[in-house]
Amino acid sequence: MTNPSSLLVDALGHAHLPAPGARIVSLVPSITELLCDLGLAGQLVGRTGFCIHPRATVEAIPKIGGTKDVNIDKIRKLAPTHLIVNIDENEKPTVERLAEFVPNIVVTHPLAPRDNLALARLMGAIFGREAAADSWCAAFEGEYAALRALAPSPPRTVLYCIWQDPWMSVSEATYIAAMLAELGWSVPKLGAARYPCFDWSDDLVRQLDAVLLSTEPYRFTEAHADVLEKQLGIPVVLVDGEMMSWYGSRAVAGLRYLRELRALVEGGVV
Repeated sequence: MTNPSSLLVDALGHAHLPAPGARIVSLVPSITELLCDLGLAGQLVGRTGFCIHPRATVEAIPKIGGTKDVNIDKIRKLAPTHLIVNIDENEKPTVERLAEFVPNIVVTHPLAPRDNLALARLMGAIFGREAAADSWCAAFEGEYAALRALAPSPPRTVLYCIWQDPWMSVSEATYIAAMLAELGWSVPKLGAARYPCFDWSDDLVRQLDAVLLSTEPYRFTEAHADVLEKQLGIPVVLVDGEMMSWYGSRAVAGLRYLRELRALVEGGVV
């Protein structure tokens, strides 16, 4: 049986108290979307300019800068009781400055798809939306079961590209790689960095079954994919970066998208 108090512990092990009347600033686009889906839009007093979903809802929430270049004074004036941050997306010095006047800093760090269950329950437990979080988790489990029910796929090595000039990919330590691993796919080892730079070579291409070009953060297009496929002679597929890298609400659709992606790469019917 789950200890209810464990639902109130964030990614750094910090315990939080229930705060159903919280004033929330979110510096994490994917979690802003999750908070809205849990019915907390009315308590979001600030969000980043990259918090774009759900579009009609977030338009009414004040912007406080980007995920890294936040406007400290603007946040101070909003008088939030809670700040939602992420270890990968937000810079520690900025969070430390905000902690000087925001009483509660909730730190998140999902590393794999199923970490979204704990994330949703954490948000639900802190902000008084337990029932909504339970419903979200049930939807996630349904999509996860559908993904696991697929016939086994042969192991594949895919290069997931997030940038060019320089070309950059993802390491196996990233959420994106964990999503690909749900299909039995792995990413090549390109160095110690979480998001390594790489150069194209015959040796690299020989390792690959396919190349995936993400629509974010670099805006790869079908035109990029067509040109690169002709150059490399292996499948190059444009993939929806939000579906592959946004945790929180987008993770439910992301699991469904994995089934579509497998069909695109391997052929066949979803």
